[in-house]
Amino acid sequence: MKCLYCDSDNNSMEEACSVCGAPLHIKRPQLKEYVSLQDSALPFQELQGFHTYDLLILLRLVREERSKSYSLMRTVQKAPEGAEIDKSVIEFGESEYRLYTARMKLIEGLLIDRMGYKPKRVDDKLLAALKHRIESE
Repeated sequence: MKCLYCDSDNNSMEEACSVCGAPLHIKRPQLKEYVSLQDSALPFQELQGFHTYDLLILLRLVREERSKSYSLMRTVQKAPEGAEIDKSVIEFGESEYRLYTARMKLIEGLLIDRMGYKPKRVDDKLLAALKHRIESE
């Protein structure tokens, strides 16, 4: 079995590469065809298997949804006193905001582990530069 990191041949029964010590039976992250907001609900172990590019796209989606949730929550909270707003609507807005905040922090944590920092902004320029680097290798 070939090591995915140093490309040396190893016995397929071994757990780690005899040259560099990397695990032999591990899958490296691959780019996904499509990343959606629903992917942010996946558990940590599955998100850890996402490619860094896909995590950046997912972070962008989660941040957008979090901003929408915050705006809606603030709109409801600032409603005039005479407006009848069900308490469950307010609680739902707040819970959505907390949920997307937790998901955002999880994804940012994974990106910090990989990149050493969390991007302040995930824009088209950052994604295009990363995509170009991926395709050139």
